[in-house]
Formats: sequence, structure tokens, C-alpha cells
Amino acid sequence: MTDAAPQNPAITHHPKGDFDLSRAVWQRAEGDDSEGAVEIAFVDDLIGMRNSADPDGPVLVFTQAEWDAFVAGAQDGEFDLD
Repeated sequence: MTDAAPQNPAITHHPKGDFDLSRAVWQRAEGDDSEGAVEIAFVDDLIGMRNSADPDGPVLVFTQAEWDAFVAGAQDGEFDLD
């Protein structure tokens, strides 16, 4: 038997901080109604990313600095498949 408090399943514990899934407002690119689209949520100073086809699946968690670097790289074409 343990005296530990029960874990809140709405909180994703991450080394970067706790991402509160209950406060996440998931959004995807405008007009993207496809199954399996990438969804993003901003909660406090963390950004979550998930697959819309698996909303109860894993959530990638980014700090603001990591997110800014990712967006800048995408804008600069670092991820283009030429």
C-alpha cells in the first residue's frame, strides 16, 4: 500500500514541466479536416503536439524556445523534402 496521492490523468508529467491536458485547447491548421492531422495546444509556457487520429495518445511537449526554433526552421525550409 502506498500513501502517494493519486495521479491526475489530465496532467502529462514531463521534464520540461507539467502539461495540463484538461486546459489544452487543441487546434490545427485552418481548413485541415483530415484524420491524422497535427494538433497544437498552448498551455502556460509549454506547447503540446498530438495526432488528431489518436487524441488519447502521446503528446510531444515543447518549451517556448524549442517551439520558436522549430517554427523558424520550418519557415527557413529546413524540413523541406527536396
